[in-house]
Amino acid sequence: MSWDRNQMAARAAEELEDGMYVNLGIGIPTLVANYVGEKDITLQSENGMLGMGPFPFEGEEDPDLINAGKQTITELRRTSYFDSAQSFGMIRGGKIAAAILGAMEVAENGDLANWMIPGKLVKGMGGAMDLVAGVGRVIVVMDHTNKHGESKLLRECTLPLTGKGVVDRIITNLGVLDVVDDGLRIVECADGVSEQALRDATEATIV
Repeated sequence: MSWDRNQMAARAAEELEDGMYVNLGIGIPTLVANYVGEKDITLQSENGMLGMGPFPFEGEEDPDLINAGKQTITELRRTSYFDSAQSFGMIRGGKIAAAILGAMEVAENGDLANWMIPGKLVKGMGGAMDLVAGVGRVIVVMDHTNKHGESKLLRECTLPLTGKGVVDRIITNLGVLDVVDDGLRIVECADGVSEQALRDATEATIV
């Protein structure tokens, strides 16, 4: 047993509190918009939208309303639009309380690698580098292991870094871990996952 993508997104939504301005990265983090519920959360997309709603129902898509991952989304009554300069001004100016991002690798000291695999075609880092440097809290949502069963929570990242020592909390299909002094601390195990199973799947030091 473990959490699926939607359960991981729902768990990430539990991290959010009323009044927060939050940026959602591409991949699993975009699903968080579906689980905000009645909380007063304002979601920001770095392509120029403040106040994103959940994904539209089939047949109600508006091709002009997209998130940073180019998925169609919905607007709210309070939604506002702006250019990239103003969007990154919000991010770099510390106006965004948290970012929920995907990752390829996270190191035990909070280093984050989430933008490229050498040798593979990549469009660029996007807003991730600015986000990890400018927001108040960085929450990573990712699979615990790769398709070969190898841990993605490492002692040291092997891929090019997006940011050094920037990750605060990691939510995977196996559980929730915090970056603390000297390693990672288990906060919660996913449904049906034992603490030993989580430890066995983790290369990083667990304290």
